[in-house]
Amino acid sequence: MENEIVARLEAAVARLEALVAAGSLAAPAGLPDVALAVDPAVVAFDKLVESSLGRLSAAADKIGGKVQEATKILAEAFAVLKELLVKAKQCQKPDLAGLQEFLKPLNEVILKASALTEGRRSEFFNHLKTVADSLTALAWVAYSGKDCGMNMPTSHVEECWQMAEFYNNKILVEYRSKEANHVEWAKALKELYLPSLRDYVKSFYPLGLTWASAGSAVVSSSASAPSVAKEPPSQAPVPPPPPSASLFTSEAASSRPKEGISAVFQEIGSGKSVTAGLRKVTDDMKTKNRADRSGVVAITEKGSRANSFSFRKEGPPKLELQMGRKWAIENQIGKKNLVIDDCDSKQTVYVYGCRDSVLQVKGKVNNITVDKCIKMGIVFMDVVAACEIVNCNGVEVQCQGSAPTISVDNTSGCQLYLSKDSLGASITTAKSSEINVMVPGAGPESDWVEHALPQQFVHTFKNSQFTTTAVSHSGG
Repeated sequence: MENEIVARLEAAVARLEALVAAGSLAAPAGLPDVALAVDPAVVAFDKLVESSLGRLSAAADKIGGKVQEATKILAEAFAVLKELLVKAKQCQKPDLAGLQEFLKPLNEVILKASALTEGRRSEFFNHLKTVADSLTALAWVAYSGKDCGMNMPTSHVEECWQMAEFYNNKILVEYRSKEANHVEWAKALKELYLPSLRDYVKSFYPLGLTWASAGSAVVSSSASAPSVAKEPPSQAPVPPPPPSASLFTSEAASSRPKEGISAVFQEIGSGKSVTAGLRKVTDDMKTKNRADRSGVVAITEKGSRANSFSFRKEGPPKLELQMGRKWAIENQIGKKNLVIDDCDSKQTVYVYGCRDSVLQVKGKVNNITVDKCIKMGIVFMDVVAACEIVNCNGVEVQCQGSAPTISVDNTSGCQLYLSKDSLGASITTAKSSEINVMVPGAGPESDWVEHALPQQFVHTFKNSQFTTTAVSHSGG
């Protein structure tokens, strides 16, 4: 008798597991772990994490420091993504407010990764930036249809990785001939997204998440009333969470006083007189009738305005070699004779927060980075990896030897002077303007020839694809 009962129970559990795997039935309480253990999408995701993410974590453990910390945050984001995939199989498709609440845990992890890139640049900035930019690929779970304003999930993963690959390639260039662990980390990170995550999304979620047709509802913390969820009869209903001041809650927004331009339109549409409360300007208050005003701008006013132009708090000036590997030149103001002459090809040069100064690097170094400088001049001989200019304004950089790569990122006004040995350099620009490159003339006595790099582009749709061309300006 007991054997017969056990056999019937095992057959019932097997049928329930099959229904859950097919997506036609939400997992009952007490069986979610059993059902999800055999779900093909969950099993495939576990294999992806074990293989690709495991290889990345192993390389990060060998590097340590900030790289290991950023990789752990990335692993946390993939763990949250799995929780969302499992939760979607147990819940009905939510509305917009419910979807925002559903994605909140993933958004918090992405913000945590972005916080690592803020502040002063660390030695592993490219690693941190690659992780932070790549995690936006996990937002493919937000795709809810062709009218949601997003690309299809597979295309979204590919495009997000293309943004992160800009910094990932910098890692490969910098450490290609130095440290194999960094190269392994960069290659493993790319493999995690392309092809692993892309192929996974393409195979199981090409049209977005699949929601349960008869599951519980996703409860938004900003909802004014609790959603009715299906629960086992033996369980008491769980009270709804208290409403929070969400930015997307319409009721909370209507109860708060409007600010800024919203307040202006509210005042205009209230029916009150628009000119009510305005003071009347008398003749003696007009500028043309006042004897204490003139058209001459005082020198003190101009000087105070110039002194107020500052984007950060300045620290003590530095020009020192740190740990025998990194030259730190920081907060140098008005110094035209800064020189580094005792350097070698294994050292890097990091210039930060300098203004109205000139630095000369005599000798070959591995890498030069110019960060947050204004009206700064850099003269160097040779670099092994790259010369990078980021977050600067009005800088001049002259290469007297060779440089394989020169990158300009988020910079306004940059003058590059290339020698004959550096004409083969690869110049990469992003979010920058007024970039001019000066190259030597044909003869030994010829003047420099100036070339302006384009900063505007035209995109046209032809033959089922977009064609991008640079905008050329006539000098006439």
